[in-house]
Amino acid sequence: MLYIKPLRGLISRDLFGYGLCGAVNMTLDIVWYFLIYHYVVRENYVDLGFVVMSPHILSLFIVFPITFFTGFWLNRNVAFRVTNISSRKQLVRYALSVVGSILINYVCMKIFVEVCLIWPTPSKMLTTVITVCYSYLMARYVTFIPDSGSISK
Repeated sequence: MLYIKPLRGLISRDLFGYGLCGAVNMTLDIVWYFLIYHYVVRENYVDLGFVVMSPHILSLFIVFPITFFTGFWLNRNVAFRVTNISSRKQLVRYALSVVGSILINYVCMKIFVEVCLIWPTPSKMLTTVITVCYSYLMARYVTFIPDSGSISK
């Protein structure tokens, strides 16, 4: 529907779908992060007994499960639509690729907030740009590739 004729000559359907789904999920991620950082965690350090978590990192981990499942659903059903692989198998692949995203998010947030002294919400936005590049490559070439001999819709 949104993949109109002028776009078809410029980018593939997969890239367009991934971009659209990514934009929706990224927007949700930033909004949830802002709300949780300011209104749930309230910009406070939280002592969990075994570790004291900084508010920007705790907010990152609270938001993660929400955007994990919305991202998987959008990629599976909108962006890549590979039909011959079970949801379970794709979810496992997706979970493994997301481990890299978590590490990228953690390292970037630590560097941007604690070393570069950038505010948490803009730091999250910068981190998201870096993570999106990694995520697309993983989704396109690892998570949502069809099994051999299959044809993607």
